Amino acid sequence: MAISSKARPYLIVIVLVLVVAGVVVARLPRDQPTAAPATTAVTTPPVVNAEGGAGAGDAYYPQDGNTGYDVTAYDVSVTYDPATKRLDGVARITAKATADLSRFNLDLYALKVTGVDVGERPAATYHQEGDHELVITPGSPLVNGEEFTTTVRYGGEPTLFEDRALGRSGWQVSTSGGAFAAGEPHSATTWFPANDTPRDKASFALTARVPEGWSVISNGVERGSQTTDGWTSFRWVAEQPMATYLTTIAIDRWTVERSTLPDGTPVVDAYAPGAENTRQHQRRLPEVLAFLAEKFGPYPFEAAGGIFLADNIGFSLETQTRPIYASWADLDTVVHENAHQWFGNSVSLENWADICLNECFASYAQWLWAEAKEGVDLDERYRAEVERVADRETYWNRKLYDMGRGNEFRGVYDKGQLALHALRRQVGDPAFDRVLKDWTAANRDGNASWPEFEAHVERVSGQDLDAFFGAWFRGTEVPADEFLHPGPLRR
Repeated sequence: MAISSKARPYLIVIVLVLVVAGVVVARLPRDQPTAAPATTAVTTPPVVNAEGGAGAGDAYYPQDGNTGYDVTAYDVSVTYDPATKRLDGVARITAKATADLSRFNLDLYALKVTGVDVGERPAATYHQEGDHELVITPGSPLVNGEEFTTTVRYGGEPTLFEDRALGRSGWQVSTSGGAFAAGEPHSATTWFPANDTPRDKASFALTARVPEGWSVISNGVERGSQTTDGWTSFRWVAEQPMATYLTTIAIDRWTVERSTLPDGTPVVDAYAPGAENTRQHQRRLPEVLAFLAEKFGPYPFEAAGGIFLADNIGFSLETQTRPIYASWADLDTVVHENAHQWFGNSVSLENWADICLNECFASYAQWLWAEAKEGVDLDERYRAEVERVADRETYWNRKLYDMGRGNEFRGVYDKGQLALHALRRQVGDPAFDRVLKDWTAANRDGNASWPEFEAHVERVSGQDLDAFFGAWFRGTEVPADEFLHPGPLRR
């Protein structure tokens, strides 16, 4: 995520979530990323009253996500009419039980559920509880290891999340009359039911039906569109695992440009009316991705592109394969959001305390770009920045790891850049290069934590870095000079 320079002083991440919905769910050819069996045979007697947990255990957001199963695929169909702002959807969720289950939960915010099936049978019971829990009792208990599909029918007018620390996130109606979904840490559950934790990544497919004249952009690869009786349905498929907050739907009267990268990867760029001035930056995307691949390893996804809004929102977001950009986005923003395709998307955080794995690296990618493409001396930039903020307690007291709920985005952009440059100088360029490439390769399509990254750096560099990491990433004061000016940074 890149935050508007106007928004940063207030340390508010204004997250906007997307749009989808309608009255009738369209049916295009089922181009599912993962086959969805109804259920597998029960081979052992199920345990009665074995309930999945309501919450995946993140210390900052303990009610997010659920336990007892692992989602492998989402196939979401929605109808949305911009005139009424109503969304109607059917979500088909393929999962594998990781425990015996007589009951399990999904997360869905503010939309009304009208029916639930587990396998080919209606659920024995279902009800919505609290702000976002959908509690489901299947007709027959599920056995640990069993694959099953849950089909949820739902509808209503989506509602934003409001968070005093992080700002608004969730559903957003755009100034053009269309809509989009984007938000961190929350977004997906304002428009489809999900296991809303970044730990449970899954493939994602979307069929979206909108009135003729409107169009829909989402994650992954286009699978065609068809128009019937004044409505057009669009199909998008993302095969590789994705955290739920990285899904998106964007509805507008888009100008769409299609191209390919040199290796044949399809690129889809969409510009809202009034966003044409951002084309100059996005047309450098092939150069940006080639540069990032040199630093981080091969591009990790099957598609690329961007969604450019005319709305002056407070952030841009690294929605997987196709970032969503505010009207103020510039070339630095394009570099930042696409660096997230490696750091944050392909390799996703384990807990929100690990957010530096996303934002510190995407922010430092902007420095790497400036060094390579603009001839910037990063050592001089580093020294100047350290001198500028040397006496600012409020700069240094922001932790970069386990910073506390509501503080996730306070220091990771600017202090994170300094910390990673100091780390680079501490271990040297050859080791730093291996650190980045080996990390993204080893954790591709998975999750990782900040302590795991620290251990990884120590293995690659052969150095004991406990004190360094303690000073820079866990500390709340100016690091000691040996860590503030390691190697060539010392004059």
